[in-house]
Amino acid sequence: MKRVIDKTNRRKRRKMRVRRKINGTAERPRLSVFKSNRYMYVQVVDDVSGNTLASINSAFGELKGLRVKVEDGVKLGEELGKRLKEQKIEKVVFDRNGYLYHGVVKAIADGTRKAGIEI
Repeated sequence: MKRVIDKTNRRKRRKMRVRRKINGTAERPRLSVFKSNRYMYVQVVDDVSGNTLASINSAFGELKGLRVKVEDGVKLGEELGKRLKEQKIEKVVFDRNGYLYHGVVKAIADGTRKAGIEI
């Protein structure tokens, strides 16, 4: 059990290191990624006002059934990109939330770029 706690604490420390360096504004909000063993969650946040501008996940809604896989991460990123385009958001700051930038996290970023959003 101690190993799981240590792993979570290491990710939280990496998360805080990343968050010290990036901040979302109204012009360039922060795209935050969270993944569990079953689902992926992505939200776009304006840190100045504290508002969530857009969010999408694979736990419920029209994308229910997507798993934590690279192919599904690309689909999730593309759908998020469409939603951001509807809100006229062209640029975001990517917050990997303490996760390594590979696999599903990278696939979400690539899918968002594919939809025309600048990261």
